[in-house]
Amino acid sequence: MKQEPIDILLSPLRRVLAHPSTSGLLLLLMVVVAMIWANSPWEAAYHHLWETHFTIGFPGFSLDKSLHHWINDGLMSIFFFVVGLEIKREIINGELSSWKQASLPIAAAVGGMVIPALLYLVFNYGGEGASGWGIPMATDIAFTLGLLSLVGSRVPLSLKIFITALATVDDIGAVLVIAIFYTPDVDFVHLALAGACLLVMLSGNLLGIRNVWFYLFFGIVGLWTGMLLSGVHATLAGVLAALTIPARVKVEEQEYHHLLKSWSRHFAQAPSIGGPLISSDQLHITLEVVKGSVRATPPLQRLEHVMAPLVTFGVMPLFALANAGVSIKGDILAMLAHPVSLGIIVGLVVGKIGGIWLFSRIMATAGWGRLPKSSNWSQMGGVGMMAGIGFTMSLFIAEMAFTDPVLVQHAKIGILTASFLAAVTGMLWLYFLPTRPTSARHSPRPMAKKYAQ
Repeated sequence: MKQEPIDILLSPLRRVLAHPSTSGLLLLLMVVVAMIWANSPWEAAYHHLWETHFTIGFPGFSLDKSLHHWINDGLMSIFFFVVGLEIKREIINGELSSWKQASLPIAAAVGGMVIPALLYLVFNYGGEGASGWGIPMATDIAFTLGLLSLVGSRVPLSLKIFITALATVDDIGAVLVIAIFYTPDVDFVHLALAGACLLVMLSGNLLGIRNVWFYLFFGIVGLWTGMLLSGVHATLAGVLAALTIPARVKVEEQEYHHLLKSWSRHFAQAPSIGGPLISSDQLHITLEVVKGSVRATPPLQRLEHVMAPLVTFGVMPLFALANAGVSIKGDILAMLAHPVSLGIIVGLVVGKIGGIWLFSRIMATAGWGRLPKSSNWSQMGGVGMMAGIGFTMSLFIAEMAFTDPVLVQHAKIGILTASFLAAVTGMLWLYFLPTRPTSARHSPRPMAKKYAQ
């Protein structure tokens, strides 16, 4: 393949972006930038930037929101859309596609949500921060997998698959918590409008409509706008929209294989005009290859492939920059000792490992689940520690759980502190831990051979 000068110039950047740790390190960089900016002489500029208002619409209808709200309600809907695509993929043909595969990560995820929430309430039950019990339930999969990649082969592939499945169930739990417990008063007229658009999208799926623009139009103009105006958090529209995206192909695998061979043969036999251009016959064949490839690819996977980099390198870093900037004024120890901060720290650092390890152990002892291949219980403990990196979803829930900016500040300090402690302790634990797998007595169950982040 001929390389253009731009390919040579961009190849180092592409290698960096393709590395598994890049996403986590980029998020970490944005957190550091936000914290330094929010505690610098330019602190006012930081907060003023996110309060800048933008209006989108036309005469007779417009939405006026601050930049902070557009990021949290708008761009994060894209994040939740990709989360929804991942959830649907895992349920259809992934680690959640059968009870045998899903039992252990489901149990571990439930334990990793319930125990942290209960520990948080130990510190905040009946107090002003009681509504924040959902904050320590979340796991930031981008941060976690990015940092796990730094540990290298000391973490078996099966464990990375396991924590991906666990985080998927975790995301489902977080979406349900947001929908049920963190939804204010509901405007049922706009909610009905959103529901009607959802029905149109589901009908399009059943009818076999595969054009992604159909789903994006009704998903944004109807579903997302209706949810936003209804009072239900607009990001939930992203998950619902993702569940309507078709996951079927029009050209089956074997048929596509035969078509490719036929196109290749006809392309080789087609007349060539020489030079940089191709003949009309060759052009026709290449266009048929493109159309055939689209028909042989499920829209769900195609959208996830296209949008995942946008979320990883665009939406999430911007969200981190806009939400992680906490101005630390006064006694930092007193702020960390506040019931909200303390509840989040204990919930994420202690509750996550305790819940994941305990519930997994119960499932294995009862014979309802088995350890991932080539792993042991000590490594499961390390994964439980790493799952305490809450960050993205925890920050998101904190913004909805509290209206008092002081409580939001305490929550953010708790989230950042807990995520840092979970990352450091988990990585050190996994790095220095012997990698001997579990004994034959606890033979591992088969896991998926291919890991897709």
